[in-house]
Amino acid sequence: MAEAERVIGTPDTPDAGADGPDNGGEAQERPKGKRKIAVLFAVAALAYALDLVSKMIVVARLEHHEPIELLGDWLRLEAIRNAGAAFGIGQAFTIIFTVIAAAVIVVIARLARKLYSLPWAIALGLLLGGALGNLTDRIFRSPGVFEGAVVDFIAPKDFAVFNLADSAIVCGGILIVLLSFRGLDPDGTVHKD
Repeated sequence: MAEAERVIGTPDTPDAGADGPDNGGEAQERPKGKRKIAVLFAVAALAYALDLVSKMIVVARLEHHEPIELLGDWLRLEAIRNAGAAFGIGQAFTIIFTVIAAAVIVVIARLARKLYSLPWAIALGLLLGGALGNLTDRIFRSPGVFEGAVVDFIAPKDFAVFNLADSAIVCGGILIVLLSFRGLDPDGTVHKD
């Protein structure tokens, strides 16, 4: 098992002060952790708002209309409803995807209490905002509560149609993988393998 080593003196770690947690360092920990939590929720709110507004515009202006070509047939905007997961997989399991999205939100909220890393705050904020965006569709869009179809509209050539929430989730996931490879944990510690 890898042993965790705390990096002392870096801005993203809770014990950046020389005192340490037992000698007044705890007072220094709280503001740093609260700032990271604020970043997490600010990123999540921005990702959620952009997704929500874009879907409202797509439903009002693009649904039941011809697709809009942005880069010829390489990239177009085309409104579709997706009851499944990415690539339309599992359309009969909409309720399961709703439960998974809700579970992701709960896990991120619990993890936020131990958050002292700015990159992790950004990554988790992207995941949270994306999960909330698609969960909102699953709850409030037809055909019914917890069975709603997600509005997708970004259609690259020979690829699945997706939305901004999906983009936020993928970007957050990629960032988490990169942080994990670098050995940076959400609490600001760096571990050696």
